Amino acid sequence: MVKTVSEIEAIRESCSIVAGVLSYIEKFLNPGITTLEIDELIEDYIRSRDAEPAFKGYRVHKNIFPASSCISINEQVVHGIPGSRKLLENDIVSIDVGVKKNGYYGDGAKTFAIGNISPAKKKLLKITEESLYKGLENASDGRYINDVSLAIQQHVEAAGFSVVRDLVGHGIGKQLHEEPPIPNYYHSGYRNKFKAGMTVAIEPMVNYGTYKVKVLNDKWTYVTVDGEPSAHFEHSILITNGKPEILTMEN
Repeated sequence: MVKTVSEIEAIRESCSIVAGVLSYIEKFLNPGITTLEIDELIEDYIRSRDAEPAFKGYRVHKNIFPASSCISINEQVVHGIPGSRKLLENDIVSIDVGVKKNGYYGDGAKTFAIGNISPAKKKLLKITEESLYKGLENASDGRYINDVSLAIQQHVEAAGFSVVRDLVGHGIGKQLHEEPPIPNYYHSGYRNKFKAGMTVAIEPMVNYGTYKVKVLNDKWTYVTVDGEPSAHFEHSILITNGKPEILTMEN
């Protein structure tokens, strides 16, 4: 899964569009806007950069994702399908965006606060984003992937929250999801290491209550089983001999 210089440049370009759209969309995230309206703005932005929304038409078995972004509110963990639901004051909304350009992918996500949110939700967002960067500190050539997983898990659980087990990070490149999987929790039997030149997406999904999740009847949307809120932050990165290069960081 080590990439060539030209492949890395193509991935970097797709990731820069992801960073751009996540920055661009924030000003529209106000009470009253529907998730479908948000999705349309995201698709327009991606296509204006001569790229494709990677999630639209993405297939898992017979299930085809119908939208350009995953928009997940409150108890929805990931893969929420945009529709008529409106954002409300005190919502938190995770927006996950994938971009394909010139045959290569970028992937990133951020959870946003809508208006004034509760102290509990503020803490959840803060800890989840911090856990991502704690993980990134351990993502370098020769390090175990478990080093990232453990750093994320320890930071989350020290704050009293829980890490989702059913969904993990992944490699990225010519495919949206490649090897290796990158769990957000420690797994004693997992011995894979990072190598310089790998491109991966690291994405902690953190629940306020139990780590357990379930899938709704739409066969895409994951929700917390206890109805408590969940947050999600994701960066695509390039593994180097030192600190990783965050490809989905806006310049």
